[in-house]
Amino acid sequence: MSEKIYTKQKLGMAVLLLDIVVLILGCIMIVFGAINLQRSSHAIGVTLLVLGIIIDVFGWIPLCGLKVIKPQEALVLTLFGNYKGTLRDPGFYYVNPFCTSVNPAANTRLAQSGDAETSKVRGLQLNLGDSGKSTAVEGSSKKISLKAMTLNNGRQKINDCLGNPVEIGIAVIWRVTDTAKAVFTVDNYKEYLSLQCDSALRNIVRVYPYDVAQGVDTTGDGNADEGSLRGSAEVVASRIKDEIQSKVENAGMEIIEARITYLAYAPEIASVMLQRQQASAIIDARKMIVDGAVGMVEMALEKLNEKELVQLDEERKAAMVSNLLVVLCGNHDAQPVVNSGSLY
Repeated sequence: MSEKIYTKQKLGMAVLLLDIVVLILGCIMIVFGAINLQRSSHAIGVTLLVLGIIIDVFGWIPLCGLKVIKPQEALVLTLFGNYKGTLRDPGFYYVNPFCTSVNPAANTRLAQSGDAETSKVRGLQLNLGDSGKSTAVEGSSKKISLKAMTLNNGRQKINDCLGNPVEIGIAVIWRVTDTAKAVFTVDNYKEYLSLQCDSALRNIVRVYPYDVAQGVDTTGDGNADEGSLRGSAEVVASRIKDEIQSKVENAGMEIIEARITYLAYAPEIASVMLQRQQASAIIDARKMIVDGAVGMVEMALEKLNEKELVQLDEERKAAMVSNLLVVLCGNHDAQPVVNSGSLY
């Protein structure tokens, strides 16, 4: 079912003023009817009284057809179960008073969603921020927001492609583009979106390692690459966005953007992975130090040979290289030892 715009003139103000005049007229007829009854004009008095009561009893019915639409709002209307159309343009409308507005997600508030309207709802959302689930709030409007809204689905624990548990959270910016599909295709489009975000996040995270790993294919082309959750955040977020969009397009929703808001190893392996990262950093630093020390020793020997300051045999060169490497590669300052005799 596709959306169709409810094409009606914005006659809300005219109908409101006319209905007020009719109700006032009904009250006047009741008053004059009561006066005529007291003056023994029973026929006229009863007629005016009955007409006035009928007008005042049923005169409020047209007021049910008055609808006010604000910018970036929509109202889905049905008449006796049939979809009549959607009011999208801002204005003051008058529609069939027997039309009813439909929004199955009116009482659903997603965590951190931009459709909160009261401070009470906002406080309730903050309490649900970690879980990312929805809550029902009574007394909500049936209008559908067309604004761009944010869904923070909270942190989830998912195993990456190497089996390491990681915690990841995403923020999804979305909006409703087709109100008819959103209302009639799925039971509750907000809960449907939240569920699809969870599913898409798990499907994509399982393809990537947390850090760059050897022999891992994240693109599906059969060749190993350097993709990772930590190093390819933009690519991962784009794939998550496309995955969610493919799932919610039939529900009349558009995913504008998806961003990773939190990424870390799960607490049970975080300390071990930290030690691994520290060991890798130490090894890399040691390699750099050794490479620099070897270069400096080589330069020192070349300078000594060029200037012919001393004549060193192979054994003395080995001793000199050993001493220089100890000094340059050591973690602590060297303690000099003065040798006043021969090296032999």
